[in-house]
Amino acid sequence: SAYVAALPARYFVQQMLDYRSGARKGSGSMQLIGQHITDAEIKEAADYFASLKPTKWVKVVETDTVPKSYVAQGNKRLVHPQGGTEPIGQRIITVPEDEEIVINRDPRSGFVAYVPKGAIAKGEALATTGGGRTIQCTICHGPSLKGLGDVPAIAGRHPSYIVRQLWNMQNGERVGSSAALMKAAVEKLTVDDMLNLAAFAASLDP
Repeated sequence: SAYVAALPARYFVQQMLDYRSGARKGSGSMQLIGQHITDAEIKEAADYFASLKPTKWVKVVETDTVPKSYVAQGNKRLVHPQGGTEPIGQRIITVPEDEEIVINRDPRSGFVAYVPKGAIAKGEALATTGGGRTIQCTICHGPSLKGLGDVPAIAGRHPSYIVRQLWNMQNGERVGSSAALMKAAVEKLTVDDMLNLAAFAASLDP
């Protein structure tokens, strides 16, 4: 999938080891896989995912209003069949570009991520300067946030995923070596900061 495309092989290996040890919790399915996958299978998967060419899978749209939506079976947010709109507030609302394809877990179609107006510019300012509240993301993740060495790319990643990882690192849900490197970066971030950083990163080409 586009989420894991262009991950450095060693980073992928470490995340699988963290799922195995419990340092990274995430979804129950990933923890279960971590318990049963062999080291050789981890290496094979890591080499495969590291070889993929990243593709744009999320279109970020700044807006004041969003389509009314609901969470459907499989924990997927879909546009409400009765239509209508509502204020976005301070939220990221992500819906499939093609519901049928996404419901069937087909990676040919991606998502539209609606974010509050101004979020991308605020996120860019934080990512490039730190804004006095964090470390510049570009120092470790590269000037275009496309990764640097074993540090993963965050450009073009799903914004809800980015917010969830920042939140989990801040509150101690995600630990391990990767989270330890992020500890100082996330310590003072507000939820709005996380939203803005995620909007900016997701808006970039992977």
